[in-house]
Amino acid sequence: MGTTGLVYHSAYLEHDMGPGHPESPNRLRSIIHQLEQSGTMARLTRIDPRKAEDEWITQVHSSKYVSSLHQHAPTSGRVSLDPDTSMSSGSLQAAYLAAGGALAAVDAIMSNHVNHAFCAVRPPGHHAEVGRAMGFCLFNNVAIAARYVQKKYGVGRVLIVDWDVHHGNGTQHSFDDDSTVLFFSTHQYPHYPGTGRGTERGTGAGEGFTLNIPMESGEGDEAYHAVFLKSLVPAADAFKPEFVIISAGFDAHSDDPLASMGLTEAGYADLTDIVAGIAKRHAKGRILSSLEGGYNLRALAASVDAHITALLNA
Repeated sequence: MGTTGLVYHSAYLEHDMGPGHPESPNRLRSIIHQLEQSGTMARLTRIDPRKAEDEWITQVHSSKYVSSLHQHAPTSGRVSLDPDTSMSSGSLQAAYLAAGGALAAVDAIMSNHVNHAFCAVRPPGHHAEVGRAMGFCLFNNVAIAARYVQKKYGVGRVLIVDWDVHHGNGTQHSFDDDSTVLFFSTHQYPHYPGTGRGTERGTGAGEGFTLNIPMESGEGDEAYHAVFLKSLVPAADAFKPEFVIISAGFDAHSDDPLASMGLTEAGYADLTDIVAGIAKRHAKGRILSSLEGGYNLRALAASVDAHITALLNA
């Protein structure tokens, strides 16, 4: 059994894209309430986020894009960045603290303060491209964390496992031509954002280091288990990652309103166990998990609790 950290800050609630938007502050409220009610919270080590430094954000995003977010950030009301994504007065601070929460989690893991960490952050990140916000995402938190652990701590190989129901286009594109990051994604296909075909395998030096597994509507725990064992485990064992990151979306749950997959809380715990096994074999057990999607509040909270409990028991 390992020590598991939790990254959370009340400023994440100040990012507000409006009434009725599925990516709402209530997502985090429901998670924190669940963790407190179940007793899981008492087993976690709190990790305070910091504002991510631009030098790390611009390892993934262009300086022009970062400047544009500052220029567009409103002092009141909301500004639309794409059809699904907007900024309120609290959004930019939340985005910097979300990315910085992932960096603080890396620090805690690499200093052996914790073995793994879950980042209960928003806005999420895996759709954010080098120079573009999209799909509810401003900064690509997991991509920034991957570059950070490589450049600050000299970690050579990073595995990113993205089990969000939507393909992590921004993360894939960040490492398309990079053989030091293995990007593995399961996602409903065809579905937003339309990327993630099995033929997308990386480019140049990175060819073969992107592994997309499009899933058919309705597939659930057994299908995901089989895919992880058949596709992820052998690829990861060959790659031998020194650090593991999970883009932890919980919108492939059977109750999620934005997709039509069939995972359950037990399924997410099972996937966590498989990834933890990889981390134990190759990465000294080091796992950073960062929240992406999940929009049924009950299912999201219960799935996060099951995921964190599996980490605690790993």
